[in-house]
Amino acid sequence: MIQFSKLRLSGFKSFVDACELLIEPGMTGVVGPNGCGKSNLIEALRWVMGETSARQMRGGEMDDVIFGGTASRPARNLAEVQVVLDNAAGTAPAAYARDEIEVVRRIERGQGSSYRVNGREVRARDVALLFADSATGARASGLVSQGRVGALINAKPAERRTLLEEAAGISGLYSRRHEAELRLKNAEANLERLDDVIATLDEQWKGLQKQARQAARYRTLSEQIRAVEAQLLYVSWLEALALVEAARAALKGADRVVDDATAAAARAAAASAEAAAGLPELRRAEAEAQSNWQRLLLEREQLEAEAGRLAETRRDLEARLAQVAGDLQREHARAADGDQAQARLAEERDLIQAAAGDESAGRAAAAQAVDEAAGRVAGLERDLSQAMEEVAAADAERAASLRRRQEAETRRDRLRERLAAVEAQKSQASGEAVDRSELTGAEMDLESAQEYLEESRAAAEDCDRRRVGAQAARESARDAQQAASAARSRLKAEADALKAVLAQGGSAEFPPVLDQVAAATGFEPALAAALGDDLAAALDPAAPLHWVALPPLDKAPALPEGATPLARHVTAPPALSRRLAQIGVVADAAAGEALRPLLAAGQRLVTRGGDLLRWDGYTARAGAPSPMAVRLAQRNRLRELEARLEDAELGVEEAEARLLAATQAMEEAAEGERAARDAVKRAEAETAKARDVHARLASRFAAFESRMAALEEQAAAARADLEEAEGEVLEAREALAAFPVADDGKDKINALRTELAEHRSALVEARSGLDGLERAAAERARRLDAIAAELASWGRRVETARAHVQELEDRRETVMAEIERLSSLPDTFARRRAELLDRVEAADGARRAAGDALAAAEAAQAEADRAMRAAEAALATAREDRIRREAAVAGADQQCRAVAGRIAERLDLTPEQLREVAGLVEDQRPDLDDLQRRLDRLSRERDAMGPVNLRAEQEAAELGERIAGMQAEKDDLVQAIARLRAGIAELNREGRERLLASFEQVDKQFRDLFVRLFGGGRAHLALTESDDPLEAGLEIMASPPGKRLQILSLLSGGEQALTALALIFAVFLINPAPICVLDEVDAPLDDANVDRFCTLVEGIAATTRTRFLIVTHHRMTMARMDRLYGVTMAERGVSQLVSVDLAQAEAFRDAGVPA
Repeated sequence: MIQFSKLRLSGFKSFVDACELLIEPGMTGVVGPNGCGKSNLIEALRWVMGETSARQMRGGEMDDVIFGGTASRPARNLAEVQVVLDNAAGTAPAAYARDEIEVVRRIERGQGSSYRVNGREVRARDVALLFADSATGARASGLVSQGRVGALINAKPAERRTLLEEAAGISGLYSRRHEAELRLKNAEANLERLDDVIATLDEQWKGLQKQARQAARYRTLSEQIRAVEAQLLYVSWLEALALVEAARAALKGADRVVDDATAAAARAAAASAEAAAGLPELRRAEAEAQSNWQRLLLEREQLEAEAGRLAETRRDLEARLAQVAGDLQREHARAADGDQAQARLAEERDLIQAAAGDESAGRAAAAQAVDEAAGRVAGLERDLSQAMEEVAAADAERAASLRRRQEAETRRDRLRERLAAVEAQKSQASGEAVDRSELTGAEMDLESAQEYLEESRAAAEDCDRRRVGAQAARESARDAQQAASAARSRLKAEADALKAVLAQGGSAEFPPVLDQVAAATGFEPALAAALGDDLAAALDPAAPLHWVALPPLDKAPALPEGATPLARHVTAPPALSRRLAQIGVVADAAAGEALRPLLAAGQRLVTRGGDLLRWDGYTARAGAPSPMAVRLAQRNRLRELEARLEDAELGVEEAEARLLAATQAMEEAAEGERAARDAVKRAEAETAKARDVHARLASRFAAFESRMAALEEQAAAARADLEEAEGEVLEAREALAAFPVADDGKDKINALRTELAEHRSALVEARSGLDGLERAAAERARRLDAIAAELASWGRRVETARAHVQELEDRRETVMAEIERLSSLPDTFARRRAELLDRVEAADGARRAAGDALAAAEAAQAEADRAMRAAEAALATAREDRIRREAAVAGADQQCRAVAGRIAERLDLTPEQLREVAGLVEDQRPDLDDLQRRLDRLSRERDAMGPVNLRAEQEAAELGERIAGMQAEKDDLVQAIARLRAGIAELNREGRERLLASFEQVDKQFRDLFVRLFGGGRAHLALTESDDPLEAGLEIMASPPGKRLQILSLLSGGEQALTALALIFAVFLINPAPICVLDEVDAPLDDANVDRFCTLVEGIAATTRTRFLIVTHHRMTMARMDRLYGVTMAERGVSQLVSVDLAQAEAFRDAGVPA
């Protein structure tokens, strides 16, 4: 058999680092504390063998098997488990014929799992079959995980049957049977679909046969229509030729009229030109007179404007003269101010220069005084420094003692203050103590708030349920409203379509009488057969075809007995009363034939099916519905639709009302839900507030107790420190009292300091005097520079002002001369104005005379123009008539060409060839209207056939071939289904045989193992619940030593565990697997039972070569192992694997090899 040799893990659950577990012959133990990852090894083995349930892996999804990270390790994105199989015996399938087989399962987060066998990617099913053929797998009985023994004890008999199936080795058989059943189910579904398709195609083939017959009829009608259309086009061609000849004759007459009108228009144009010849000279003379008069008027206006400008100029000059006078006065004042400023500055400059003459002597005396005072200060500072050094040496030691005393006193005072502060804090803390009752009240408030929150949440959930119900009701109402609207839309669309179709059948100007006729339902064919195309005539007398309302006949012949007047079933205008009164309705055509001889002239009989029998022998059998019958049926259908449309409108209104009510109810429910949610929010806020209050009070209470304890400790420490400080102060005082008093040196230092201060003041005063003299000299220099600059500036201003005065004097003289010149001009303007007025009057008289002469000439010319226009209008009329004649000729030619084009388009012939095709002799010319009616009738008959599939014959043949092919596929499917059913029956037969054989073997092994594990007693297995072994359950009957025979559930806990283990090993021994995993199965056993259990496992391992992997906490089980692997978790969340070979260790011990 194939042997498991290695298990490698990487990133699987807690085994983040790559590790390897050797699965060697004998028993391999796995030990370690709870929660360290031992079971992860077992789950890794099951996972690599194809486990697909995340729940079996103790996870919510399969990605949970990937290491999820810890506080110190990041999460991984993939996990991989590899198991190495030893195939040295060559028992593996041929596809895996190698000495060593590596099976790897790898999962990447969010990507799913992949499997590889010897590096080649395979399916999960391939891996499962590989292990199933080796009597193992992810769910094999040899993998006894935690709780498996208990599950077997508590399982129902039918659930225990899986043990027998595994022992019989029919797990793969079940998989194959399930696969065959799926294939059978799919084949039967395919057969059912194929039957449906064949039935559908057969119906289509029958329909195509009918369409082929319609296509033949369609071709016959098309040939007849082509012949009639050829005759109609030939007659239209002859009429078009006649129109061309008539239009050309009319064009010749129009040409003669145009020639006469052209001559008359030429004569009128000559007279108009003669009258217009003298106009240009008269217009030129009138224009010159008018221009002269306008020029003189313009000169007069210019003269007036010039006089106005002269007056304005004089006013401006006078204003400028006044401004110049003001500017002169201002410039004189500026010149005077400049002279005064220059005099003042010169006087100040002289004073400063005089004061600067005596400053040198004063500055030298002040400098000498500063030097003397500085020398005295330096001598006194040296004496003071020497005296201070002498006193400092004597005071240094005394100061140190004093400093120590002060420090001790300061520390004592600080400790006293500290103690007092601690006592004050204790008093204050005692006053701020939290009352225990407040904390209890806060706890009660918190509980009340939490109860209110729960009630609010329950109310909110109830409101949410009501809202969901209201929303569902609204959705239902909306669906109903949409359905009603859709039904109304369908009815309206059909009614609109019928209205459009009915509107296309008649003339808008002369509506047919059909629009005012209504036949009872079912009588439309009878009415259409009775009246036919006469229903297309109008009631308007102006229409080419119309009905006239006539009074009833005085002696109208009666219909034969047995015929009912059609008028009883038809509502029609009075104009049809005579016609309808002479039409009878009979049951069928045979009854009509019997009554035909009794008909009077003009009478006819019809059937509801559309048969027509006339008095003169004319007979029309019922066939396809005629256009009139269809139109009548459409009108009846329209009336029915209009009635249903009203009901649909009411239904839509009711549905909309229900939708509105449901919407309002949903909005109310939503509003209630919002209010409930708001209440929940308020309750949550109140709860949070109460929780905060409680937490704050609890925190304050705990802080108070902690603070009081800390203050007590601080007070005790402060008292101890204070006692120590009191002793230090006493010692410092005693040391300070031993020093003598030294005041003589201090008196000398004080005297020197006083004298030094006096001399330093004198030095400061001398230096201040010297600095003042230097500052005054610098200020006088700066002022002299400023005075020089100001004098230069004022000099420039005075010169500028005097130059400006001269300029203003010149300007004043110029303005006064101009004013004097303008004063003499008004008299000159008066003389020129008088002369210009006389010339304007003379030019106006000449202008009027020239205008009168021009008006008389223009009147004569206008009369000549009117005569010319009349002649030209007559010519234009003649030309337009000729153009119309030409257009008529062109239109006739175009009509000829159009008819020829239609002939070529419709029949692909020339007009000359058309007569032979139409079958007409040379002089034969059928009536055009008769041909058109015949063509319309044939076209209506063809149109009444509706859409025709001209490819129906070809499609029917193709569809027949397709049906034949599908029938062959159906036969193949039936045979395949039979084979699958036979195969499933064979699998069931084989499974029963192997299951029964396995039961006998398992029962025998179970009896033996039970005795070995219990040290006596008896037990057996029984098939229950069904006669079919494949459906039967497995019951365990056991009798431990000294007890009666009973079912497993009645035994004690330890007995149940041993019995279940006996059954598990019995099944295992029937078809030993290469590996057996036992995960803490010895936990419920005592020491004696554990010893027997280990002995049994050792025996099985020795006889079957099965390799055992045992997870245990029991010391006796550990001692019996051949090797041990320890699983540790030195790092939180990360498992590690260590190993100990006990057999080798014992060999070392026996050989005396030191550890």
